[in-house]
Amino acid sequence: MTIPEAPAALPPGSNASGPAEPVPQRSLGDGEADAVAERYARRVDPGRYSMLRVEVWQAVQERQRVMLDLFVRAGLHDLSQPQLLEVGCGAGGNLLELLRLGFAPQHLSGIELLPERLALARAVLPAAVQLRGGDALLAPVAAQSQDIVFVSTVFSSLLDNAYQQRLADAMWTWLKPGGAILWYDFSVDNPRNADVRGVPLSRVRALFAQGQLRHRRVTLAPPLARALVRVHPVLYRPFNALPWLRTHVLAWIEKPGLAGAAR
Repeated sequence: MTIPEAPAALPPGSNASGPAEPVPQRSLGDGEADAVAERYARRVDPGRYSMLRVEVWQAVQERQRVMLDLFVRAGLHDLSQPQLLEVGCGAGGNLLELLRLGFAPQHLSGIELLPERLALARAVLPAAVQLRGGDALLAPVAAQSQDIVFVSTVFSSLLDNAYQQRLADAMWTWLKPGGAILWYDFSVDNPRNADVRGVPLSRVRALFAQGQLRHRRVTLAPPLARALVRVHPVLYRPFNALPWLRTHVLAWIEKPGLAGAAR
C-alpha cells in the first residue's frame, strides 16, 4: 500500500484479459487532475517507500492489522466475495496486498490517473483484476456496483476543495447500500511539501456526511520514524504506541442501507 507522506479502479464489463485500457481525456474543466499529475512528477526518492526500510514495513503491517480488524467489526466474513474498486491504484501495491488478504481478483478493480503507474500495475496484477486509466470522475463506474471503494493517500494530493467533494460524491454513488469507503490518508500538513495537505477527520466526515464512520489513528509520523530507526529499529514500536505521534487515519465509512450488503 502507499506509505505515509506520498499520495497516491474499473467498472464491470471492461477487458480484463489484455493490457489496461487506453487513458481517456484526463482532466475536467478545473484542471485539478492535470495538476495532480504535475505534483507527482515533482516527487523524488521512490526508495523512501521501499519495503526494505524498517519504518515502511512496520507501518504496512500495522495498517494491515487495523484494516483486518475494521473488516471484522463491519461483519465481513468472506473477503473473496466483496466487489472492491480502488481509486488511485498506483502501481498496484494495494491491490496485491488485498489479493493476499483473500480478495478475489475478478472482484477487484482500479482506476489510476498516471499512465506509467497504470502500466506497472497491469504488469504485476492478475489479468482478472480490471484496470482503467484517467480521471476517476470520468470513469463509467455503475452506480451501486461496489461493496467497497478504497482510497489511499489520494485526497491529500487534491488541493481543490470542490474537486475533492465531487470525487467523494462519485465514490459514494458507486457504493451499494450497506457498502463502505475504506479510507487511508494523513491528517496533518507536511510543512516541507506544498503539493500535499492533511485531511483531518472533520473534513473526512464532511466529505461523506451521510456515512457511519469508524476509524483508527495509525502510522508513526514518517519523518520521526525515519529518524528513530536510524538510531535503532526497535525504537519504532514504543514511539508508535503514543497515539498523538500517529499522523494517518484508517477509516471505514459505511453507507446506510441494506444490512449485510457487502457480507
